Amino acid sequence: MMNPEYKDRIETVIRYIVKNSSDKLTLDLLADMANFSKYHFSRIFTAVVGVTPVAFVNRERIQRSVHLLADTPLTILEISNQCGFESLSTYNAVFKKHYGQTPSDVRRSMRNNSNFPSFNSKNPEESATLEEYNQNRKNSLLTRVWGQMIRIEERPDVEVAYVRHVGSYLDTHFAWEKLGHWAAARGISPANHNFIGISLDDLNLVDEWACRYDACVTLPAGYQKEYDSKVVDYKILSGGLYAVYPYYDTVERFVLAYQNVYSLWLPNSGYEADDRPCLEFCKNDPATDAEGKCKVDLHVPIKKSG
Repeated sequence: MMNPEYKDRIETVIRYIVKNSSDKLTLDLLADMANFSKYHFSRIFTAVVGVTPVAFVNRERIQRSVHLLADTPLTILEISNQCGFESLSTYNAVFKKHYGQTPSDVRRSMRNNSNFPSFNSKNPEESATLEEYNQNRKNSLLTRVWGQMIRIEERPDVEVAYVRHVGSYLDTHFAWEKLGHWAAARGISPANHNFIGISLDDLNLVDEWACRYDACVTLPAGYQKEYDSKVVDYKILSGGLYAVYPYYDTVERFVLAYQNVYSLWLPNSGYEADDRPCLEFCKNDPATDAEGKCKVDLHVPIKKSG
């Protein structure tokens, strides 16, 4: 069974969205309502409900718009505005993605056929309900297996040098190459220091080409920072409690590591995500791996529930 506290907090958000779908609903507002960090809210909502907050809000708005298309003489633009869409073009695009037809097409079909059936989404990713999703999560054996794979670890604050990459997470090797050359020239190597990746944006919320990623390396004690360097910047990574999930597979599939932790382990763990970024401790170089895979210890920041 899912942690009742998680379910109650997310259902509070769901009820609010359903009642206020035409209002401006920001992630800050919804995350605050659920008492989750904005950094983790989207992943937690998706894990519990099966769709992203944005997809859920759009679905509610689209479903309301269908009733208005059928039962009122309002124009498409007026319906778009009443249902909370930013623009008519956004409404048309979301509607067509959801149903496979434009609002005008659907209105014509309903007017031409009084027995026209209610529409179902053509997008299976957005068709799951909370109840349907949770029915698929009751494999207790799978939950126990994931639980056995994860360890809880307390980490101290650490100072790091880092190179920031903006773009696809599949292209972060450019940042690692820069950091690697800088570190090697100073005798900093994987043998005596941790190389840590930080994915700062959720792909569900940010376009792939705008995602931010920091390639980091821990610094020796007493290291004299070079502020005139054009290669790296410096910062402190906050310590605390982390759930550690070991991953060994292709770089392309690493996003599934996040999905597994947030959907299969976290909601039933007795913990909740803390307001710190996840840390990706890199344990190998995929370019030199025999199978071309990456070995990463994913650290998800946590705190005790309640």
